[in-house]
Formats: sequence, structure tokens, C-alpha cells
Amino acid sequence: MRYADGGGLSERGRAAREAVRLQAAQWFAQDVPAAEIARRLRVSTNAVYTWRRRWRAEGEAGLASKGPGGSSCRLDQPRLDRLAQALEQGPAVHGFGEDQRWTLARVADLIARLFHTRYTLRGVSYLLHRMGFSPQVPAHRAIERDEQAIATWRREVWPAGKR
Repeated sequence: MRYADGGGLSERGRAAREAVRLQAAQWFAQDVPAAEIARRLRVSTNAVYTWRRRWRAEGEAGLASKGPGGSSCRLDQPRLDRLAQALEQGPAVHGFGEDQRWTLARVADLIARLFHTRYTLRGVSYLLHRMGFSPQVPAHRAIERDEQAIATWRREVWPAGKR
């Protein structure tokens, strides 16, 4: 499960999980059995034993969220903004021939040229997802296509044929 912030749970989700662990800490202080805590919180007993071990060693601070998981992005926010602008300009501006589609390989090459940083294709996919881009399949349309004639047909002819 991946979210826009780069991995695991969203900020709200991490806060909710932390609240569950802190509730468990209150019951640890009251000597409630681990199995009972697991039943009340609807988690595994192994999770409760792990939390209790951390609570005994570090107190409630040991149960605090450690933030988003996964590795941090190698590009800072100004570079991500610059990459987004470059992607909006299109592939032709950056010397990628006639085909006006961004591929993962092209984006990886662009990142290498702009920032001297190498990404794998999977890494580029994760990076683009984190930035809010999603895979798109371009619609292949005829060059002779007349959008105005199509709109007129949809507005006038098609409703008449449905009757």
C-alpha cells in the first residue's frame, strides 16, 4: 500500500496507529494482560508483547510513530518542482523525437541529465507516483478527426436516434 507521502501509511494513519499504541500503554500501567489488550484493540498478541517490551525500555516515547517508512527521496522539493515543470514541457523539448509520450526510461534519462542522479525504472515509477503522476494510455485519434462535427452529432443526431 503506497500513498503520496512516499510509503506505508498517511500522516493520519500513522497518528491513528500511534493512538492505539498509547492506549495500550495505559493498560500496561494497569497490568491488564496482553491477551486482553490484544482483544480490546483487535491486534495480535505478538504486537502487544512487542509494544510492552518497548514501553518498559523507553516509556511512552518508545511507542511514538517513527514517521513514514522507506528510503527518503534523493531529490529535494525544488528539484521535484523542476522535474514536474520539465515533464509538463513534453518529451520533444528535451530531445526525445517525434513520439510525444513519457516512458519510465525517458524520465530516468531526464533525471540523470538534469540532476546527475540515477534511478531505476521502478524507482522512477515510485517517484512519479509520489509526485501525483499516474500511468496513462494515450488515445490514438485520426489526424482528420473533426471535434466540432463530433460534438454536433452527439448533441443533435444521436439523441434523435435514441427515440
